[in-house]
Amino acid sequence: MITFICCLLTLVAGYFIYGSFIERTFGIEIDRKTPAFTKQDGVDFMPLPTWKVFMIQFLNIAGLGPIFGAIMGAKFGTASFLWIVLGSIFAGATHDFLAGMLSLRRDGESLPEIIGQYLGKGCRQFMRGFIVLLMMLVGAVFVAVAACAASRKGQSGCQQQDRQYVMFHFFTPFSGWKIRIFLLFPAPQSVN
Repeated sequence: MITFICCLLTLVAGYFIYGSFIERTFGIEIDRKTPAFTKQDGVDFMPLPTWKVFMIQFLNIAGLGPIFGAIMGAKFGTASFLWIVLGSIFAGATHDFLAGMLSLRRDGESLPEIIGQYLGKGCRQFMRGFIVLLMMLVGAVFVAVAACAASRKGQSGCQQQDRQYVMFHFFTPFSGWKIRIFLLFPAPQSVN
């Protein structure tokens, strides 16, 4: 319980101390309106109540936390406390804040669009593909780790299982693409 309270206090201190440092370094503009107000269209850009905004952010971050936190704790012991707490402060929260602020300064554009403005169309297309690839790999690893933690095969059996899950979930979208192509352009029928 003492470790948990120490970690909780570290997270709160990181929020106030490191968070204010990042905020000062980035130089936020308090009076700037978000694209939800400046580009309001009722579909992609619309203002939400504060509680909904925080709930969406909480669900995006906390979705993996209860699953991977417990798995890391069981697998790596108390060292996972450091990884979870310090990683949340210096990596996760900082990344989310900076990505949001960059998007805000560029009128709600996504990261590939921002990168494309500075590095060109080729880099924009590369980043779009890279993000799709990363999302597929995250999904595959998420399924593989959760399944391995629940299995009784042990570590050696899970390594083979992990590869199978990753390969299956990585190539599933591509197989769906092939199926759609074959449905749109069926093979010619042989005439007897």
